[in-house]
Amino acid sequence: MSETNPAATAPVSADAAPHRYTAAMAAEIEARWQDFWDAEGTYAAPNPKGDLAGDPELVAKPKKFIMDMFPYPSGAGLHVGHPLGYIATDVFARFQRMTGHNVLHTLGFDAFGLPAEQYAVQTGTHPRVSTEANMENMKSQLRRLGLGHDKRRSFATIDPEYYKWTQWIFLQIFNSWYDPEAGKARPIAELVAQFESGERALPGGGSWDRLTDAERADVLGEYRLAYASDAPVNWCPGLGTVLANEEVTADGRSERGNFPVFKSKLRQWNMRITAYADRLLNDLDELDWPEAIKLQQRNWIGRSEGARVDFPIDGEHITVFTTRQDTLFGATYMVLAPEHPLVEKFTPAAWPEGTHQVWTGGHATPTEAVAAYRAQAASKSDVERQAEAKDKTGVFIGAYATNPVNGEQIPVFIADYVLMGYGTGAIMAVPAGDQRDFEFARAFELPIRCVVEPTDGRGTDPATWEDAFGSYDAKIMNSSNDEISLDGLGVADAKARITEWLERTGVGAGTVNFRLRDWLFSRQRYWGEPFPIVYDEDGIAHALPESMLPLELPEVEDYSPRTFDPDDADTRPETPLSRNEDWVNVTLDLGDGRGPRTYRRETNTMPNWAGSCWYELRYVDPHNSEKLVDPEIEQYWMGPREGLPHGGVDLYVGGAEHAVLHLLYARFWSKVLFDLGHVSSAEPFHKLFNQGMIQAYVYRDSRGIAVPAAEVEERDGAYYYQGEKVSRLLGKMGKSLKNAVTPDEICAEYGADTLRLYEMAMGPLDVSRPWDTRAVVGQFRLLQRLWRNVVDENTGEVTVADVADSDIDTDTLRALHKAIDGVRQDLEGMRFNTAIAKVTELNNHLTKVGGVVPRSVAERLVLLVAPLAPHVAEELWRRLGHTDSVVHQDFPVADPAYVVDETVTCVVQIKGKVKARLEVAPSISEEELEKVALADDKVVAALGGAGIRKVIVRAPKLVNIVPA
Repeated sequence: MSETNPAATAPVSADAAPHRYTAAMAAEIEARWQDFWDAEGTYAAPNPKGDLAGDPELVAKPKKFIMDMFPYPSGAGLHVGHPLGYIATDVFARFQRMTGHNVLHTLGFDAFGLPAEQYAVQTGTHPRVSTEANMENMKSQLRRLGLGHDKRRSFATIDPEYYKWTQWIFLQIFNSWYDPEAGKARPIAELVAQFESGERALPGGGSWDRLTDAERADVLGEYRLAYASDAPVNWCPGLGTVLANEEVTADGRSERGNFPVFKSKLRQWNMRITAYADRLLNDLDELDWPEAIKLQQRNWIGRSEGARVDFPIDGEHITVFTTRQDTLFGATYMVLAPEHPLVEKFTPAAWPEGTHQVWTGGHATPTEAVAAYRAQAASKSDVERQAEAKDKTGVFIGAYATNPVNGEQIPVFIADYVLMGYGTGAIMAVPAGDQRDFEFARAFELPIRCVVEPTDGRGTDPATWEDAFGSYDAKIMNSSNDEISLDGLGVADAKARITEWLERTGVGAGTVNFRLRDWLFSRQRYWGEPFPIVYDEDGIAHALPESMLPLELPEVEDYSPRTFDPDDADTRPETPLSRNEDWVNVTLDLGDGRGPRTYRRETNTMPNWAGSCWYELRYVDPHNSEKLVDPEIEQYWMGPREGLPHGGVDLYVGGAEHAVLHLLYARFWSKVLFDLGHVSSAEPFHKLFNQGMIQAYVYRDSRGIAVPAAEVEERDGAYYYQGEKVSRLLGKMGKSLKNAVTPDEICAEYGADTLRLYEMAMGPLDVSRPWDTRAVVGQFRLLQRLWRNVVDENTGEVTVADVADSDIDTDTLRALHKAIDGVRQDLEGMRFNTAIAKVTELNNHLTKVGGVVPRSVAERLVLLVAPLAPHVAEELWRRLGHTDSVVHQDFPVADPAYVVDETVTCVVQIKGKVKARLEVAPSISEEELEKVALADDKVVAALGGAGIRKVIVRAPKLVNIVPA
């Protein structure tokens, strides 16, 4: 539903004011000033050196680096919800320029990704062609909004000169390891040197010089920060690719296409982000981020203190991590994740004698039981597997492990409620203290032993319980052997004692565990960054030398990965790049002294997260072809300083949907680059601000199908589409919901400045708000009133008066300086809606006063408006006689004498009821205010001679009198 403003679109009649601010005039003004800004390089932010170096005086100013989250250039273009954050950062950046800062504000495009590839599959259009067309459309839409971006710094992640450095960073990570003793990443060559000299022992013993090349590669693979491994992944046969967890719905299906997703083991590239878990957690304290986002990151990292315990089995052991090592005597069985690599190793050919029938799942052999259960578990998502379902499923693998504290033989099961993605993928089950273990034990008729004394009167016999009992405040019981007793101890003391015993006997140790898993870094797609990795005849991975970067994507005829029967979990990926034999199989001289050799290229591509992990660094030095970033330039824009102990971007604005993954990945890359000495900033983004969402009403017919919102009519409180009654619900805005309003439509009807003002005036920036096209006209009228206060609508002449401030009436000066003070504070605090309200109040004051507006007032009003509505501000500034752009003018400063009210209203209450209102000085003391209040005639009359027990004074606005 939309309403066109007649004043904005109607043609000017012969008797209408020819110089009235209309949509047509706004369009002409806006296009002209956008051309001017581009031609003059108005928004170019100079670097301290290099090809972007500019005015030394400007560089010497304090700097502000302001960023928006990377946009993806969608073929659907922008709707009015998309520019909310872009307009906000533009307003803030403009204000910072006017308050004396050298501001870096630009925008690039995160252009690799699945949508372009799927479009290519459907149409045969190369992804680069469709993506570049989408970018041009988006650039045109954004330009029309008057965004003050330094266009010299813009780029797209698909540019080879950009992803050359994405590949280079990958190689830095591949050629690094995390040294826990130093607490940072170090070059892998230093680790090799330690192995060669014997300074560091090889895992499992032996000497480095006796290892084959393949064996050395395997050893280093256990240390590298980027490594390939056989890992459990989300395999989607219907799409022909592996999916990240965030691309899988809660019911275990692909977000795109709604295909089944299975757990499968595939050889994939991973990033060892877990090595940085503690630093990623601890450094959050120094960041200026919303607490809700910090909490989500802390929960995702999931640090927990506990113990590692080894359960012997067949001459080896199964390791578990537990936070309740004090309950170890209560472990009566073990559970492994179905994907656990030891399952096959410990599964015998036949059931042990006396195996309980319910444990077998009705299968003749353990092998059959395990295979069947694994297939069943593979069809479930992690969310489904963790759901609190009452019916617990699982199967005995046919093997027993030994509980190290009491020597009991306890059966080992696999069950889907245990995940490989947490801890070790194995648990010791203490059914008396954990509800899921309790339900599993009841279902499979397993022992339940009480080891934590209940405090709720249920008794100590679990056979009588209806649920588990777990407590951190109870005493331990039934927990002793010949060497140790925990009986009677509280939980904390029992944990300390059993941990010491585990370490002394060599069967465990106190340790810290994290929920965070290593980052799966492979995609079976075409439209992504190629890995700069080749494999020799022995399957050993080799890094390409820097001189061979960028490794560009080759042309292919078929962009789609091979898809399979959506329900066939046993299939494996076939990537588009693997079909280009001339590109895959190459002869190269890697400069390692071995001369030309035949290699096979990696045919997976990097995930869409890769390009957005470091783009802030490219913004500061966008044309550097020699190094990732010039150190001096990086230090200037990103380096640590007072208030920014880890450095980073001054302001980063985007949606809260990227609270974890993008932000966590970018932080990880920053820390690796910092450790290796490539950057001075250990964090990418110091201040984070999450804007809200612009919502819109969705109208649906009786079938639940969305109908075009613009064609819905409202009658008597109900809504109709083509005569049929439809429902209305507030939700997202989008093309598929048929409720999208494009910025182009609003710019055509009212102008870009009106759109900017409306989006900023809708409410606090961090709160979601509903779009209402009918309300846009309010901001258009504000601009029309502003125009009339400066320009005669009939002649086009400027009407301001050249008078000194001393000749301006006090009320106007007070209104002006209070607006200046309030707008300055609001813009600094990103309270754009209240800033607009204050501008409106001042403008309305000038309209009501009437007469000619003083030039000094008009000019300062235009400067207040400039960050919010830059086009009309530029036009009025030029018409007021200035030849330089308004963009770099000084923001007005308020005179404190006019900001403070001459008087304020003080309310006097007796027994909580208002009896008088006094006009007093804002600076009045509490003692003086009390005297004035008690002497007031109305107060004296209200008291009627009664005594006073107490007087409460809150100067200057409240006096509360309590009679005796």
